[in-house]
Amino acid sequence: MWVPTAAIVETNTMAGDMNTGKAAVAEFFGTFWLVFGGTGAAVLAASVGDNGIGWLGVSLAFGLTVVTMAYAVGHISGGHFNPAVTLGLWAGGRFPGGKVVIYIVAQFVGGICASAVLYVIASGRAGFTLADGFAANGYGEHSPAGYSLAAAIVIELLLTFAFLLVIHGVTDRRAPAGLAPLAIGLALTLIHLISIPVTNTSVNPARSLAPALFVGDWALAQLWVFLIFPTIGGIVGGLAYRYLLEVRADQRDKVEGPGESVEDTPA
Repeated sequence: MWVPTAAIVETNTMAGDMNTGKAAVAEFFGTFWLVFGGTGAAVLAASVGDNGIGWLGVSLAFGLTVVTMAYAVGHISGGHFNPAVTLGLWAGGRFPGGKVVIYIVAQFVGGICASAVLYVIASGRAGFTLADGFAANGYGEHSPAGYSLAAAIVIELLLTFAFLLVIHGVTDRRAPAGLAPLAIGLALTLIHLISIPVTNTSVNPARSLAPALFVGDWALAQLWVFLIFPTIGGIVGGLAYRYLLEVRADQRDKVEGPGESVEDTPA
């Protein structure tokens, strides 16, 4: 049956809008889970008498949130859950610019809602106070181990840069199928193991903004570091993979495996 061209365009536009809307909802839930699970582990479970999970447990919690939600909704939205990841994927040529703002808004709203729910739960404990930090990111006297502003800037830049290299690499067409969420979650766990003592680990502006809004005061005053430098690190990581590491489509058939080309393989 013949369908007018205008009708086809309208149908495709409606489908695209619907898919984008569902992707935004997926990003909301994914970021909610990441912030609630990760910062929730820090606020509720890191130190509970002699049975707290400590920094190791918090690191695993952040990694597990990404793994579980990437498998749950990654096929809907791509599983970014992080404005720095969205911008890094856009810079790396993996994500359309027209959807960037929609994704980032969904991520920030998801993170804020997660912190609101966490606040309701945490405030149910006698003696709870936001002065304990509420898992907000910080430097100087608000760094878990007293690291400086310069140290905070460098580690947030470097680790977000590395995170985007991992994300681009494991989602490459030539990478093992189905293992990307696990590798990304393990990368985020490693990132937290390295940097919790320095900044409480951001590498994610949505994760940083959410608790800072509740803590206020020093957390909002220092928030700029955790909005700006993970974003820069993510964008540079995306550009680095795109222009320094990614194999062009017209060369991909020559590559047999990691670092091995047909030309170099013995006859």
